[in-house]
Amino acid sequence: AVLAHVDHTAAEKLVAEAGHRNQEMIGQVDGGRISGHGPILSGHPLEHPPTAAPPLRPDAPAMNTYDQGLMWFRRDLRTQDNAALYHALRACRQVHAVFVFDKAILDALPRQDRRVEFIRESLVQVDEALRELARAAGVADADQAGLIVRHAVAADEIPKLAQALGVQSVFANHDYEPQAIARDAAVRGALAERGIALHTAKDQCIFEREEVLTQAGKPYAVFTPYKNAWLAKLQAAGDGFYLRAYPVARHAAALVPRPAKWRQSVPALADIGFEKTNLSSLPLPVGWRGARQLFETFLAHIHQYQEARDFPARRGPSYLSVHLRFGTISVRELAREAHARAAQGDAGAQTWLSELIWRDFYFQVLANFPHVVDAE
Repeated sequence: AVLAHVDHTAAEKLVAEAGHRNQEMIGQVDGGRISGHGPILSGHPLEHPPTAAPPLRPDAPAMNTYDQGLMWFRRDLRTQDNAALYHALRACRQVHAVFVFDKAILDALPRQDRRVEFIRESLVQVDEALRELARAAGVADADQAGLIVRHAVAADEIPKLAQALGVQSVFANHDYEPQAIARDAAVRGALAERGIALHTAKDQCIFEREEVLTQAGKPYAVFTPYKNAWLAKLQAAGDGFYLRAYPVARHAAALVPRPAKWRQSVPALADIGFEKTNLSSLPLPVGWRGARQLFETFLAHIHQYQEARDFPARRGPSYLSVHLRFGTISVRELAREAHARAAQGDAGAQTWLSELIWRDFYFQVLANFPHVVDAE
């Protein structure tokens, strides 16, 4: 499912206490089920992130390949260091942006759901951030830029909207869960029938799928050797090559005002059939601003993380797992900060980096051993 439980402390603590049990993971990959690893970890952007973009995929479209494009936000609710948004702005002369409250997911949920409210409040910040980017880039009528938000079945709505907008390509970030992969395949086919391309980019992790393999060219089923290979690959590239931020603002002049019929504000919960929860009373600020606020607090005691995380009475975890789950913060920013501090001997940062690597390990297991999702 695209939505995750807003239970950040439990999720982060689960990973911390699991200790990356290699034998258990072997059993899960061989035929068991991966469970309990939904939202894992958290983060905050560096104050002065690198300005050079990460490496482009060989099949990434060149600059100004398309006249018009559509950025499809999903589990990446931020404009900063967003891979797909960067590629869209770079490849298209004009770019629209959309988020779909997917009825295929939402219709089965309870009418009071913190996950939905968290997403809705985060979208308000994305909407405003897009306008701020457009204003800073000198886009004409920038006050009408922003996010098109739809409430529909995403697999149907994205092709229809892309055709109605007259775009030649849709851009999105990779999603690794089986249901999302099936949805994206359906969207790709429907777009192709309309003569529209779909470009997707890596954004949720540092290394994905088959980027880190054993010497025999096989995916890893054990965490510790995977971690060692992950670190070696990062080190071999040098100069933070894989941790660089995508300079989205550099190409923001491609953002365009929304057409008049799609200039509505982000819908209220009631407009999509949901009710408010107690989310606002929890110590969980939302959106990319909330992620930054929490991360600033976490950095002050990250050096104690490896010890404090095990004591509920102490503020040990970052409380940011849900932010990483919904992409309100970039994993590249997290890994960059953790790696830099770990290299200086910070034990807490070393532990936190290990858990970020575990998250990549989880995604590559999901991609290379998909049976673990359904196996009993």
